[in-house]
Amino acid sequence: MNLAEYLDELTNAPSMEALWDMHCRKMAQYGFTRLFYGYTNYRSGRSLGDPDDFIILTNHDKEYTDWFLGQSMYFHAPMVKWSLENEGVASWSIVSDMMKSGLLSESEMKVVEFNKKMRVTSGYTISFKSISPRSKGAIALTGREDMTQAEVDEVWAEHGADLVVMNNVAHLKILSLPYSSPTRGLTRRQLEALHWVGDGKTTADIAILMGLTPATVEKHLRLAREVLSVETTAQAVLKAALHNQMFVVEY
Repeated sequence: MNLAEYLDELTNAPSMEALWDMHCRKMAQYGFTRLFYGYTNYRSGRSLGDPDDFIILTNHDKEYTDWFLGQSMYFHAPMVKWSLENEGVASWSIVSDMMKSGLLSESEMKVVEFNKKMRVTSGYTISFKSISPRSKGAIALTGREDMTQAEVDEVWAEHGADLVVMNNVAHLKILSLPYSSPTRGLTRRQLEALHWVGDGKTTADIAILMGLTPATVEKHLRLAREVLSVETTAQAVLKAALHNQMFVVEY
């Protein structure tokens, strides 16, 4: 499959799951067998927002993700820090350079040591161009366990331009697909109620349209606010829209 054929297939992916499976298999052809994609719409200063609101896609082992995400070690990862301060592409060789220069903190060194233990030692990070000050997305492409950074750099020297295009398109496609966090899942009734609110309907209108009592509509909206961890229904509509859950075409 050439680049044009792959991009065509990628842009027609019907779901996040289909896209991610496709992309993992394609990147593995270049030696990048472990991927970690992250995106947030809730960046503020140094904070990336509530981790439950992140879009996280990865094929790393559970042991790695439990430590990296579960213990919030991503906040101390050198390449995550780089991606927050830069846009573009970086070889992980810069981590070695920072180590030699004594520029890594104790917490950052802890991440580096754990990565060594898990054989997450060679790769590239792409920090995508942000569409607003509150959004940020990046992907870490980890080389096979037997690949050195020099070998990964050789792959990038030959195929880097294509790899950047494929990952940029994958990122843009992800932003257009519905995503439901494991802890932020809405029921069909809750989503339907939010849809009508987004259309400007009142609670009384929604009750008639859904064949429910106003009290039941209020209950669905309250539960939606709780699930999405927001204070107002307007915020709930916005958060659902940011994750492309509003007015979704089902395949």
